[in-house]
Amino acid sequence: MILIADSGSSKTDWRVIHQDGSISQFRGVGFNPYYQTSEEMEKEMRQEFLLSISAVTKEIYFYGAGCSAAERKAEVSRALATIFPHATITIDHDLAAAAHATCGHEHGIACILGTGSNSCDFDGEKIVATRPAPGYILGDEGGGAYVGRKLLRDFIYDDMPKDIREAFVKEFGLTQEIIQDHVYRKPYPNRYMASFCKFITEHSNHPYCYSLYYESFLEFFEKHISRYQDFRSKPVNFVGSIAFYNSTILRKAAYDQGLNIQKIIENPIAGLTLYHQNKL
Repeated sequence: MILIADSGSSKTDWRVIHQDGSISQFRGVGFNPYYQTSEEMEKEMRQEFLLSISAVTKEIYFYGAGCSAAERKAEVSRALATIFPHATITIDHDLAAAAHATCGHEHGIACILGTGSNSCDFDGEKIVATRPAPGYILGDEGGGAYVGRKLLRDFIYDDMPKDIREAFVKEFGLTQEIIQDHVYRKPYPNRYMASFCKFITEHSNHPYCYSLYYESFLEFFEKHISRYQDFRSKPVNFVGSIAFYNSTILRKAAYDQGLNIQKIIENPIAGLTLYHQNKL
């Protein structure tokens, strides 16, 4: 039995390839070793679905946010090993998942726009170049936490249009103090800030909300895509909820910059399943 995981900061998609070729799936909480210890991850991995298959799982392929450095991979591996003591565990970066799921065996640029953001240049077999990914405080342009932070900042400074502010207050009933308590005192502020993107997307026909995404996508293009060699001649692919649910704005921003967007998918788990099935 093979277990595949695609994990971001907000959620993890798990797929099981059974011996008879059938597939089962489960969605759980996200993991990121930059923000969680192996003990914290292991505690959250003790979910009924995973515990029920722990004894029969032989191989695990875990693709995760924050899993580029060897020490971070080791932390995730330790957490998994406590739940799956009989499995061979392979940890890879979420960029590899994005590249395998969208580029296949073709050359292209693979990007992630979910809670956070990231990108890579893929030659059809391996990642040949990446950009820095300094996280939600210093980077993550175009990602959910980045866009949500802009909204919350504008709310605090009273820099958003009156009608949007009224709709925001009616839906959430927030104050500056509540926002700052969540951002500075409670865990997972990146998830909290990204959670407001649903509101922004629902109001994306409003020029203010449209521009929050549009300008953030332009910043992502400038910091990431434009830095790759011959970027205008390569297909650009995206995975992640922010890209998927705001694809019209993303494609318009890309068109205005002369970029060739090919695929936009919500998550890579289906492509990863196919990728590993072909290896059986």
